[in-house]
Amino acid sequence: MEPQMIEFPVNGTIAGGYLATAKSGSGSGVLVLQEWWGLVPQIKGVCDRLAEQGFTALAPDLYHGEFAQHTEMDKAGELMSSLPPDRAARDMGGAIDHLLGLDACTSSQVGVVGFCMGGMLTLMVSAIESDRVSVAAPYYGAPLGDGAPDWKGLTAKVEGHFAAHDDFFPSDAIKDLESQLRDLGKDVTFHIYDDTGHAFANEEDVLGTYNQEASEIAWERTISLLSEI
Repeated sequence: MEPQMIEFPVNGTIAGGYLATAKSGSGSGVLVLQEWWGLVPQIKGVCDRLAEQGFTALAPDLYHGEFAQHTEMDKAGELMSSLPPDRAARDMGGAIDHLLGLDACTSSQVGVVGFCMGGMLTLMVSAIESDRVSVAAPYYGAPLGDGAPDWKGLTAKVEGHFAAHDDFFPSDAIKDLESQLRDLGKDVTFHIYDDTGHAFANEEDVLGTYNQEASEIAWERTISLLSEI
């Protein structure tokens, strides 16, 4: 099946997303969560890459059709800040329901990969959905401070990828969160990549921070983690 935009039910309503089916025909399910720009071609490309690696990947459209161009950082910030947390949680849960119900999904749990805002949401949905999430790979984004979920529900193995120089998610705060989660008995490893800035794995280089070497290492680690679903 060719990659396509789809719709799926969410608590009596309808949400949408981009689905890329494993090139082999079926594979473990992966939820892909967008940056603050929205469900843009770069995020769809992540789904396509995962499909090439043998996974069935679904990226829900959390902004319900809206998105920001890379020249519209103010709009991106507004879209992110106005995203209703309860709706995002429902949409992500509905996407997991849909993914697990597909013939092209062979797993009983999903992996989650997310970037920036989606990295933060990766950890949050993993805590909310508990044992429905097997592994999680947040990229340069995490819930810090008052925005943290109840970590009791986090059962997934987590391997995160963060920048050494990031004004949005400072590395010291990321290290503190890693220590906090480990103290709670969680299986969490946060990699902090030297000489990198926020969005270092976004090949479109929107912020001028793309780092090919760090991006390739992070991707290899992510594929290895997802193979454990």
